[in-house]
Amino acid sequence: MTERMRDKPYRQPTGGWGSIKSLGRHISRQGAFRAAGALFRDHNKTGGYMCTSCAWAKPGKPHMGEFCENGAKATFWDLTSRRSPPEFFAAHTVSELRGWSDHDLENHGRLTHPMRYDAASDKYLPLSWADAFAEIGAALKGQDPDDVVFYASGRASLETSYMYQLLARLYGTNNLPDSSNMCHETTSVALPESIGTPVGTILLEDFAQTDCVLSFGQNVGTNSPRLLHELQKLRQRDVPVVVFNPLRERGWEEFVNPQHPGQMLTNRPTQIATQYYQVSAAGDIAAMTGMAKALLEWDDEARAAGRERILDADFIARHTHGFDAFQQHVRAADWSGITAISGLPRASLEAAARTYACARSVIAVYGMGLTQHRLGSDNVQMLINLLLMRGNIGRPGAGICPVRGHSNVQGQRTVGIAEKTDLVPLDRLAEQYGFQPPREDGMNTVEVCEAVIAGKVRAFLGLGGNFLRAVPERELMEEAWAGMDLSVQIATKLNRTHLVPARITFLLPTLVRSEIDEQATGPQIVTMEDSTTCIHASRGKFRPASPDLLSEPRIVAGIAQATLAGNPAVPWDDWVADYALIRDAIEASFPDDFRDFNGRLDVPGGFARPVAARERRWQTDSGKANFLNPRALSADDGAGEGGEILRLITLRSNDQFNTTIYGDDDRLRGIHGSRMIVMINPDDRIRHGIASRGTVRLTTAAQDGVTRSMGGFRAIDRDLPPGTIAAYYPECNALIPLWHHDEKSKTPAAKSVPVRIAPD
Repeated sequence: MTERMRDKPYRQPTGGWGSIKSLGRHISRQGAFRAAGALFRDHNKTGGYMCTSCAWAKPGKPHMGEFCENGAKATFWDLTSRRSPPEFFAAHTVSELRGWSDHDLENHGRLTHPMRYDAASDKYLPLSWADAFAEIGAALKGQDPDDVVFYASGRASLETSYMYQLLARLYGTNNLPDSSNMCHETTSVALPESIGTPVGTILLEDFAQTDCVLSFGQNVGTNSPRLLHELQKLRQRDVPVVVFNPLRERGWEEFVNPQHPGQMLTNRPTQIATQYYQVSAAGDIAAMTGMAKALLEWDDEARAAGRERILDADFIARHTHGFDAFQQHVRAADWSGITAISGLPRASLEAAARTYACARSVIAVYGMGLTQHRLGSDNVQMLINLLLMRGNIGRPGAGICPVRGHSNVQGQRTVGIAEKTDLVPLDRLAEQYGFQPPREDGMNTVEVCEAVIAGKVRAFLGLGGNFLRAVPERELMEEAWAGMDLSVQIATKLNRTHLVPARITFLLPTLVRSEIDEQATGPQIVTMEDSTTCIHASRGKFRPASPDLLSEPRIVAGIAQATLAGNPAVPWDDWVADYALIRDAIEASFPDDFRDFNGRLDVPGGFARPVAARERRWQTDSGKANFLNPRALSADDGAGEGGEILRLITLRSNDQFNTTIYGDDDRLRGIHGSRMIVMINPDDRIRHGIASRGTVRLTTAAQDGVTRSMGGFRAIDRDLPPGTIAAYYPECNALIPLWHHDEKSKTPAAKSVPVRIAPD
């Protein structure tokens, strides 16, 4: 596997001709030529379809090509000419397909017919939609609702998500985990405690008014490339961009905008990061504490000299709670501990703090590099503390900006996909639909995994996603999965989860967002919410991959009608015929968020849901924004200290989106031909007796009676902080213990996994 691997650092800017060439290759590989023109005409445009890739905001005045390399790849992947029809499954057993790579499974093409697993032949066999719904309904009727899980990935529309959560609650359970449990659930827990909202506070227009951007744990070039457009514009205004990230990522270094012919002709890049600090894995709390400590010291000096304060004293007095305890905590922190844990010298942290102190309005951007730690919530709250010190919440050009992954992962939570009952208007749903919803919290993703391993989950319905590949503890999960009674997977392509069948398993193929969704009243519109809480309409433009595909709302309604007793207050058929009626129902359930929903579908740039903290209204227990002290300087539990144990960061390549692998190349990191690599500091490699490009084994450093070990990785040298190594997700999920998660949100701590490394 590793013999094909080539490692040559990429010296070109992000974007530019490298992106153009990559897109050309992917169009050809997928035979998706019909999609190319639509990228300019319809992609992320009013009246067109919204990208199925990341959740970054869509501007009211879009670029000629309002797409990025990864978004275009996702579209080509969806609109591929490749197919996986019943004949494909007739030719291959499930056991055989388990030997295929993740890329090869999905790359074979779109599913075209509903399929049911047949254990006798070890193959998937086709069946009618009517039979599929009837059999699923019969199986669900025989289960205790507490033992059934309704999982949702983040790509389903608001309309589908609303119907899905209602199906689960009418069935009798709040077991509604979703993909946010694995990435930004930390945000959803930490932000409400600090500022009273589970989402970010900025809008896209804030980037035009900001004086500084701070970024922690976010790789803009791979995870949200269209954000580079805003960053380029503010860099042209000489706005500083301060980046904290263990790896030096090309997206933060240089960018050539394919939208600018002049820049493409000269290949002269825009420098994005003006200051770049390679913080150690789990060292962000320490780094931010160092910045806060510098701010306090300079504020003391300013007060003594009668100069203008560094801190926003008026904001702190009027709008915050807990500042005295916070400043005492920061003052007590020792610089030696701060620098040792962050991996950064005091001078670097003071330089970052000076840039922050000189800016009036600051946006703080972050990703899973903050959320996926044992103290991930403390990471996020420490970043909020920094913003509160200078009043950078609730004014133009300032605020917190968590960058979400899946295109509607934030929106599905907004319309009720949540295992926590306090996030859902259950009383309103009860009145609206004439039933008594379950009142006990359901299971989140980690709790579902624990219950699967314990044999307590009997049925699992997946609205998209590749659950078994995305979660930790892969070996135990796959072993236990086969003991479930029922697995229902709503999907577009074959993936690894489908190859671990339960006793009864169904594959239900669905339309993608860019395909025409024709129902009784004509082509339908669906909606989604971006990272900035703006709601967008999406209209499919392409002929479906197969006439036998159903839309997600139609599939959810089919399962509901086959499972639940009739309820005249729930018009499943009417909803499927006209999605506008679903939006009316959403507005009735969530009137504050979706006022005049159908009337505002085509607002340029989407219409924004209200966020109280944007207006400096703090919906917290204290009634103010809260300074909250982190529980430790390290966001982990000491792993990585002492030399033997390293901290593993799992990350995504330039050729993937979440668990979908478009290819084995990671152009922006200069890695080609293999994903079985470990990036390592050369001194760490030598200290552990590993040859350059030598084959190594990683073993989780945990004393819990479970051995987690993977071999066959090629060690490649990279500029990383000592004690920090990096390898790819989802391959390395097998190394993450299920208990290794954020202590508040239970988000898997995939950015700081304690491991040992040795020659293999």
